[in-house]
Amino acid sequence: MYPANFDYHRARTLSDAQKLLAANPGAKLLAGGHSLIPLMKLRLATPAAVVDIGRIPELRGISRSGDAVRIGALTTHAEIAASADLQKSAPALAEAAGLVGDPAVRSRGTIGGNIAHADPASDLPTVLVALNASIVAVGPSGERTIPADGFFTGIMSTVLADNEVVTAIVVPAAVKGQGSAYVKFAHPASRYAVIGVAASVTTAGNTCSAARIALGGLVSKATRAPAVEKALTGKPLDTATIAAAAAQVSSDLGSDATGDIFASAQYRVAVVPVYVKRAIAAAAARAGLA
Repeated sequence: MYPANFDYHRARTLSDAQKLLAANPGAKLLAGGHSLIPLMKLRLATPAAVVDIGRIPELRGISRSGDAVRIGALTTHAEIAASADLQKSAPALAEAAGLVGDPAVRSRGTIGGNIAHADPASDLPTVLVALNASIVAVGPSGERTIPADGFFTGIMSTVLADNEVVTAIVVPAAVKGQGSAYVKFAHPASRYAVIGVAASVTTAGNTCSAARIALGGLVSKATRAPAVEKALTGKPLDTATIAAAAAQVSSDLGSDATGDIFASAQYRVAVVPVYVKRAIAAAAARAGLA
């Protein structure tokens, strides 16, 4: 199927992109194209205009600044997966980026486009919530920083205004005694997450002093698992503790789990504790407790 007719505009700077959005109400931003173009071809999205931001140099790159890593919105999944700095400072993010789609998708798809699209089965939103990341966006009123926890609001929806542009993602760098990991049950055709779990644990001695666990794929948006986190905090990260904590995930999900023709909600709820356990164990190993 072909998309409906639309006007195409190429932005050369961030300022140019904002002007084009203002002049074309309802326009959609095009970054890598792996989210928007399929929707347009299926006519699930029919914007009157598309603003291509894919060639704005200021939106690219990975840089370390103090205790955080800043990732430009146009940085590709392949660049994130290959980044030595992210492999050390935010291993779960590098790990997840390497699991996105296939090599062609990873080479063109961007982190900014991915999170703005907010597919609940996508990998990066889940990881960014677990890592306590922030999203930087610019609009007519200036720049604002949005915690990943509050950025995603539902299926393919975020708090972004129509005239805002995601410019960067800021991820706190791991400190000594902190580890993170991402695991998923991937759909065999699309590689989207049927179940995705990201875990970040901080340790003091042999005890878990803080934990952030996020779920994706089986819920309408990337979301925390507070019951699992509570079951970990203040306890040794041994096999028994991890298994007991993972079993709490059903209380975090409640009736919110979703299903589809590939896997029912009941199946996802039954299987997700296995992936929670794997994610926590891998994060604990990176924190130096295994």
